[in-house]
Amino acid sequence: MSEMSELNEMSELSMMDIHRAEMPVRIGISSCLLGERVRYDGGHKRDDYLVDVVGRYVEWIPVCPEVEAGMGTPRETVQLTRVDGDVRMLTKNGVDHTDMVDWFARQRVQTLEQARLSGYILKSRSPSCGMGRVPVVQPEGAALRNGRGIFARRLMDALPHLPVEEERRLHNPRVRENFISRVFACYRWLQLADSGLTRQSLMSYHRAYKYLLMAHSQEGTRRLGRLLAKPERYATTGELSDAYLGEFNRVMKRTPSRRNHTNVLQHMAGYVSDRLDARTRRELTRMIQKYHEELLPLIVPVVMLRHYVREFDITYLQDQTYLQPFPGELMLLNQL
Repeated sequence: MSEMSELNEMSELSMMDIHRAEMPVRIGISSCLLGERVRYDGGHKRDDYLVDVVGRYVEWIPVCPEVEAGMGTPRETVQLTRVDGDVRMLTKNGVDHTDMVDWFARQRVQTLEQARLSGYILKSRSPSCGMGRVPVVQPEGAALRNGRGIFARRLMDALPHLPVEEERRLHNPRVRENFISRVFACYRWLQLADSGLTRQSLMSYHRAYKYLLMAHSQEGTRRLGRLLAKPERYATTGELSDAYLGEFNRVMKRTPSRRNHTNVLQHMAGYVSDRLDARTRRELTRMIQKYHEELLPLIVPVVMLRHYVREFDITYLQDQTYLQPFPGELMLLNQL
């Protein structure tokens, strides 16, 4: 079987599982990124990758805080401005929209809490949606890039475990892969919660994510293992799952290193090496080493391992999300 055929076959299986699920993968998004003409000038900021590629596998929940709060389009531009120690959303003519947008944000976030989102993509630098480094005009006239949009702040405060990113940062392949991995981890967590959280189901979830977690942080993976090994420290399963989820997200936010990926690949290769002939074993080792030396993308050794895991029916590794953390058609591992 060719590497591309194996990739396509595994991707199809992944998508079959997602389509069979009753709950879609829902991602909140700033409306302008989908091409909706909600910008101050009546324009949009359509992101082709998000719309044409990611959009094939998710259900978008679009929000434009400024338009939905009643500011309309086209409209006068607004900026975050520090006034008497407080950050306000003002037009250049001094019209204050802070309270109106903040009221809308609080109401809209309440509905989003019920929408069972698996992630959120915000418009960068927006005074309503920017998650960081939004310009804040100071009293003396200079602007510091240390602000957060009014809606983004309400969203991230209310849903601290939700994977959130800005479209500009998603242009970086490593950030993009990390975000999409976290989105599908959140989606699987929601499915787990639907079936009922128990210590055993938490253990199963952790086992499935073991190698992907190791790619992010080996020490973090050990902390999660120790947490699950002593459930008696928590009064209820709910407290245990909350503690686990918080630590899980902290680990997953760390961008995996090439060294950690190499270590994971070598660990997984150990499960198949004794079933391979000497020539094939050397080839697998060589592909892992070439990835480590930045001569091959991560997808090459991963596809090889997926093929051998299936061929030899290695159940433990078949359950590992590391080998298929998201639909393969997103082509994210090809860029790492």
